[in-house]
Amino acid sequence: VQVVESGGGLVQPGESLRLSCEATGFTFANYGMSWYRQAPGKERELVAGITSTGIVTDYPDSVKGRFAISRHRTKATVYLQMNSLKPEDTAVYYCKLRVLSRDYWGQGTQVSVSS
Repeated sequence: VQVVESGGGLVQPGESLRLSCEATGFTFANYGMSWYRQAPGKERELVAGITSTGIVTDYPDSVKGRFAISRHRTKATVYLQMNSLKPEDTAVYYCKLRVLSRDYWGQGTQVSVSS
């Protein structure tokens, strides 16, 4: 199983960014994919999650109304649309695949928000 994130970068406050995550190497129909982030010196936190059937978990208050997770309809790919980015959104963003009670993590993609 391989999980690969892409789309990170450096943006200014107020701008938008879209992250992508593709999971390959498995064939089970039921799975969940999530986005986490970890800022320097802080614990990794859940940002958004979605099941293979499209059920979205609640967003934490820190990103609610600004971030939105979505999925590709035919393959294990999820997106994280991040709008109105703030400096405090700066972190490494990780994608996690959960299938058959096992977790698989991507290598992470850096998102930096700075003027």
